[in-house]
Amino acid sequence: MLQVGLPTNFKVARFTSDAHTQILHDLEKSIQDIRFYVDGEKIELPVKLRVHDGIFVPLAKWNMLLTGNYRCIQEGDARAIKAAVHDDIEASKKVYAWVVELCKSLGANEKDMVPFDKYATAALSLVNPSSAARAIYAGAPNIERVDMLVQSIAKMKGVQNDSVDTTVALVNKRLAANRAAAK
Repeated sequence: MLQVGLPTNFKVARFTSDAHTQILHDLEKSIQDIRFYVDGEKIELPVKLRVHDGIFVPLAKWNMLLTGNYRCIQEGDARAIKAAVHDDIEASKKVYAWVVELCKSLGANEKDMVPFDKYATAALSLVNPSSAARAIYAGAPNIERVDMLVQSIAKMKGVQNDSVDTTVALVNKRLAANRAAAK
């Protein structure tokens, strides 16, 4: 289950095929048109799908995921995204900036990246662990591994980040324990 703690846009890049991209545009419109009732009031879904022509726009989430979501996973109990970001704000800034630089080295445009201060402010309201952390601590044997993807791409580019390496190792350790427990 994916729980979204803030109104957000899921950014997707177009496909090569216009017909396939039209499917994304149809989904975008369908999500935009959804309304539901809360206490008798009709409101919009706080999550949107946004289709972009630039193929690197989806990378704009990587810095947030590596700075907050995956750093919720630790040796002990899971921590809230707020804590993952704000317990050591300087370390968070470094991870965030490092991932932004990696994305830019792949062709992303810095203007498509959310500035760290804006992300850090938004993270103040994220008082629960990320969905990835909740899944791991609930015993999931597998999760989406953007942390490992970023680490692997960085290795191909000849760079690394100690904090990202630590996060990947912690996630690997937790998942291995979950898989062993499931046998």
